[in-house]
Amino acid sequence: MEFHVLTVFPELIKNATDYSILGRALKQEKLSLFVHDIRDFAPDRHRTTDDEPFGGGAGMVMKPEPIVHCLEHAIKEYGPGYVIVMSAAGRLFKQAFARKLASYERIYLIAGHYEGIDERVVEYFADIELSIGDYVLSGGEYPAMVVIDAVARLLPNVLGNQDSLSQESHNNGLLEYPQYTRPREFRGLRVPDVLLSGNHAEIRKFRETASQEKTMQNRPDMLKTSLTETTENEQ
Repeated sequence: MEFHVLTVFPELIKNATDYSILGRALKQEKLSLFVHDIRDFAPDRHRTTDDEPFGGGAGMVMKPEPIVHCLEHAIKEYGPGYVIVMSAAGRLFKQAFARKLASYERIYLIAGHYEGIDERVVEYFADIELSIGDYVLSGGEYPAMVVIDAVARLLPNVLGNQDSLSQESHNNGLLEYPQYTRPREFRGLRVPDVLLSGNHAEIRKFRETASQEKTMQNRPDMLKTSLTETTENEQ
């Protein structure tokens, strides 16, 4: 699988891919990552990629020409793929969509900056506008890396233990159950006795209950969404 990131700050992406699971996967060629510098496709010698917004307003807006020319050049060289614009104004990125993206052969991620990018890029040259959360960052590079990491770990043989995917948060509509390791007691805080019992049925029951409780505490909206989806499926 190929990931392509279009950005005005290519070093941000390159410096973030040398570590952990993603770094190992790239070195082992289980997936590929290509970074394209949008500034290389600016029409002037100053490599300008932004301008003032029509209608007035604060900040600058990324121009359409460098982005589109960069995208078209990448597609011509590597082939067509699914095009995503990373934006705080996009649809919310969720685990189910990560699983969908994992089925694609090639994904292009456009990292916006400043006050965003010209809407014509989103409307006519991208497949989707995507947000990683209800907050605003200074650029789309880190969100792009979030998408890459979330999708890459779903690919075959990227994780050392594929079974861990089925137990992670968001995989079954709940947050993952709490985890513990040695020592059994730390500053008077003990690991729940059931996890030390060796009774796998009771451990599984404990974890299911703990998962539901953690979801109710931290993300009650997930339970409401899951209930709504179940009701709709039964109708």
